[in-house]
Amino acid sequence: MTTLVRPGTLTRDALAVLQPGFTGTTPPDWLLRRIGEGLSSVGLFGRNIATPGQLAALTARLRAERDDVLVAIDEEGGDVTRLEVHTGSSFPGNLALGTVDDTALTRAVAAELGRRLAACGVDLNWAPSADVNSDPGNPVIGVRSFGADPELVARHTVAYVEGMQSAGVAACTKHFPGHGDTNVDSHLAMPRVDVDLDTLHARELVPFRAALAAGSKSVMSAHILLPALDPDRPATLSPRILTGLLRQELGYEGLIVTDGMEMQAIASTYGIERGSVLAIAAGADALCVGGGLADEETVLRLRDALVDAVRTGELPEERLADAAARVRALASWTRAHRAGGAGTVPGAVPEEGAAPGTGIGLVAARRALSVTGSRVPLTAPGHVAAFTPVANIAVGDETPWGVGPELARLLPGTTTGTYAADVAVDRVLRDAGQRRIVAVVRDVHRHPWMDQALDGLLAARPDTVVVEMGVNQAPARGALHIATYGAARVCGTAAAEVIAGA
Repeated sequence: MTTLVRPGTLTRDALAVLQPGFTGTTPPDWLLRRIGEGLSSVGLFGRNIATPGQLAALTARLRAERDDVLVAIDEEGGDVTRLEVHTGSSFPGNLALGTVDDTALTRAVAAELGRRLAACGVDLNWAPSADVNSDPGNPVIGVRSFGADPELVARHTVAYVEGMQSAGVAACTKHFPGHGDTNVDSHLAMPRVDVDLDTLHARELVPFRAALAAGSKSVMSAHILLPALDPDRPATLSPRILTGLLRQELGYEGLIVTDGMEMQAIASTYGIERGSVLAIAAGADALCVGGGLADEETVLRLRDALVDAVRTGELPEERLADAAARVRALASWTRAHRAGGAGTVPGAVPEEGAAPGTGIGLVAARRALSVTGSRVPLTAPGHVAAFTPVANIAVGDETPWGVGPELARLLPGTTTGTYAADVAVDRVLRDAGQRRIVAVVRDVHRHPWMDQALDGLLAARPDTVVVEMGVNQAPARGALHIATYGAARVCGTAAAEVIAGA
């Protein structure tokens, strides 16, 4: 049994490696109390954010308790936004940026997003996704990836990391060692990547090597099984992958963060307490938990599980201390950048209701569009038929998407109908009346019902405009076909401009 010299230090180290969430737009008393006891990080989600000013006040309150607390967020831009969860993002996501393939643009978008995060007091962003989307049917990555070419993904991952960190916000390159070649969402079950080592090194690992060389301050592990690396444990829990591959072979010395420990790939197989102990023992330094579990009890359960594991000898005390030290080292880096004013200017907190980043974000969204067919614009109000799949859990169902609001602004009187898997084409036609139809789809190649509805609609109304806001894998069809490569608000704005000839 391990002999503990300083049990108080052990408890502080156990709290230091947690990155929990909470509910509400002000920090609860329990969270502030645990920060005082050693909790080093807090994760923010859409439920915590109402306005930029409110967010800045929230982070200031956290730092009043402890000035070196890490405030983390999952703000990829594009489809995955927490800052603009209720309106849609002012920035296109990775696939749109990869489609343009201008690294200077990607760097500028990431820098602007980083400046906005820094202005609100956020200093760790769980982004970018460096996954190579080699499986177009991937249900969880898709437009969150820069693309299917490893070298393209690598150069844009580097540009994103450089842009984000230029603002003093630490990037977190994810999902190591690569979630692109999966057909299962790890929020729901355990995905497998059944490829050989040569393929992993030539494809999945290429962007991560580039990101590490570019100085990514943190890396997030994936809850995926890669039998070529470890046939028994998913990457998050694998010493072979986190310590053997990432630390020793790739030489990474920064912070290793886990993906959400309450995701079913871990929780339903190991449980979050056992999974958390195994993750730290494997080489992870910080445990992300709070997307689904956002209460004090979860924090205490994980803290106690780590302390007990050290006391029983299952988890070496030195490993926990090393993990906590890496968290504190990153906190010191971000605090130094805040003190130096990186990424901030006087009055930088956006005004309430403003949409910072719309400029560079809209420029990027316009450049990403792929337009085929007739460019004859609509001159009268249309009917937007939004074919809506079940939401990706990473994206969530709170964030609006589509072209309806912007098209209605450009063509007043435009209507919108939302249609799910039980859609009948006759209903869409009745809703549209004499209006020209704009069919908006998302990953039509993955949804047979959507594909069939589109066929029926085009047979009845060949002048229908089709807007694909997901991965543009299916053949272009419609009198006008627009691919936006993502469903951010600015992507919808750019598509609406083309439809209306604005």
